[in-house]
Amino acid sequence: MTLKTILAATVAAATLVAGAATAEQVKIGIAAEAYPPFASVDSSGTWVGWEIEVIDAVCAAAELDCVITPVAWDGIIPSLTGKQIDAIMASMSITAERAKTIDFSNAYYNTPAVIVADKSLDIDASPESLAGKIIGIQASTIHQAYAQAYFKDSELRVYQTQDEANQDLFAGRIDATQADSIAMADFVGSDAGGCCEIKGAVANDEAILGKGVGAGTRQGDEALQAALNAGIAAILADGTHEKITARYFNASIYSE
Repeated sequence: MTLKTILAATVAAATLVAGAATAEQVKIGIAAEAYPPFASVDSSGTWVGWEIEVIDAVCAAAELDCVITPVAWDGIIPSLTGKQIDAIMASMSITAERAKTIDFSNAYYNTPAVIVADKSLDIDASPESLAGKIIGIQASTIHQAYAQAYFKDSELRVYQTQDEANQDLFAGRIDATQADSIAMADFVGSDAGGCCEIKGAVANDEAILGKGVGAGTRQGDEALQAALNAGIAAILADGTHEKITARYFNASIYSE
């Protein structure tokens, strides 16, 4: 399906139902834990990053009155279903397991999952290479689910935030970590991550890793889902998505 087709379909749907979605302020839930370069707090206490800019652009294109609402990652879906927030835009992958509880918009980015380890370790991203190694993973993520399914011969250590796993990797308390390629490229490019390198992408398993990152909405909230789809399609079609991406990355992080 082309971007023009997506845009035409989503705008048509949104026109019919956007009034209900825009009648009140829309609380967009993001993870309260920093996840650079997607979302983090600057020195003035303002949330900044690629995903924050995308949220602003999507909401503007969809004519939604949005407010960023930080929520602890492990409670972000309950906050959505419990109506403390109206949508999730926090690098949440679209998976069949999550779709049992919430609905998703169309994807607004899609990047592979990778293994990162100390430069001195001669390993790759395969289960065989990581056998006997200690792997750090963030709780309640696709990476935890993937590691539990594939790295059965490794020791898994679960962290509440990816930053905690990165710190233990730097300190030598774990051998490797699995996370999103873009987030880990940011880490290995920093002073703290200079010890380490990306060893490779894990083998894709769409059932676990999902179909890209989308905005989570409550099941049945068709008005908001349609409005977000229209906003996403609009910023992809008019180049806004590409312009935002160019400020943070050297290549596109969206694939149809």
